Amino acid sequence: MFARQVLRPAHVLKNHVRRYATEPPKGNNYNAALFGGIAAAAGAGAYYYMNMDGVAPRNKERLGDQSAAQGSPSSRREEENIPAKVDKPMMAFKGGDQGFISLELESAEDINHNTKRFRFKLPEEDSVSGLHVASAVIAKYQGPEMEKPAIRPYTPVSDEDTKNYMDFVIKRYPDGPMSEHLHSMNPGQRLDFKGPIPKYPWEPNKHDHIALIAGGTGITPMYQLARAIFKNPKDKTKVTLVFGNITEEDILLKREWEELENTYPQRFRAFYTLDKPPEGWQQGKGFITKELLKTVLPEPKEKNVKVFVCGPPGLYKAISGTKKSPQDQGELEGHLKELGYSKDQVYKF
Repeated sequence: MFARQVLRPAHVLKNHVRRYATEPPKGNNYNAALFGGIAAAAGAGAYYYMNMDGVAPRNKERLGDQSAAQGSPSSRREEENIPAKVDKPMMAFKGGDQGFISLELESAEDINHNTKRFRFKLPEEDSVSGLHVASAVIAKYQGPEMEKPAIRPYTPVSDEDTKNYMDFVIKRYPDGPMSEHLHSMNPGQRLDFKGPIPKYPWEPNKHDHIALIAGGTGITPMYQLARAIFKNPKDKTKVTLVFGNITEEDILLKREWEELENTYPQRFRAFYTLDKPPEGWQQGKGFITKELLKTVLPEPKEKNVKVFVCGPPGLYKAISGTKKSPQDQGELEGHLKELGYSKDQVYKF
């Protein structure tokens, strides 16, 4: 698997990666169209046969194939099969002047020594979050001794179509008022949220190849974006992930990334690097370096490439430079600038 080849000689790995980045997707469009047409015809025939089930034999013979063409009256079975009107689910977060809404914590599950998965119930039954890709929510908490409330952005790891709840994966930071409070919460307690907070507007096939460079909990917006891409069969975007952490235990959503890698081996590759790797670790060691990025990322001169960056301040400084504000991406600096990427090719979450 490509993600396990980081330690190969640089020229071998580079040549392999370049093939992955440029090779056309496999498949036969003619066969797909042909079999699609056959399947559609078969489905239509099956539907007609089932709807004629409730018609007396002599009426079936009389109606034949001409009933639909000549506007013959529908059978009771056909009328019963008319679908009811389907309304869109209610959205919990509507943006604008909605303000903060209070959500109840349903469960909190330990992931590792300092990270939990939190599930918050949405206020209305059968409602969805209202978030889009890519977007987030902000959480607000003010303790009894706090002069000002703590406000932090979080990206859910649950699907945007999920009803009744949102899941978050959140790391506990020492002296972090919001994460400390979250990790002390018990099911039944409530927290205020507001959203959606728009980030990068994604459309299917907006880019041919995207790279996700993340550290720590900066992985959550990357997962939101990748999940939306691979969920949509019409989206053929290639994705490369470079994920830096301290220990192997800190690799969040690793099972989900491995599932994507196994399911879409021609379109998704993941590379991990650890500050403190275990004995026998076969992937990257230390920080995310310029040499690693040069080896595994699509080249900046390739057509329609976009690089996304998210993580702690040190990662931004080394990889891309920091952004000035949510509305101002700031200048491109660091490894990506040195490798020849332009400001327009990089987005900082």
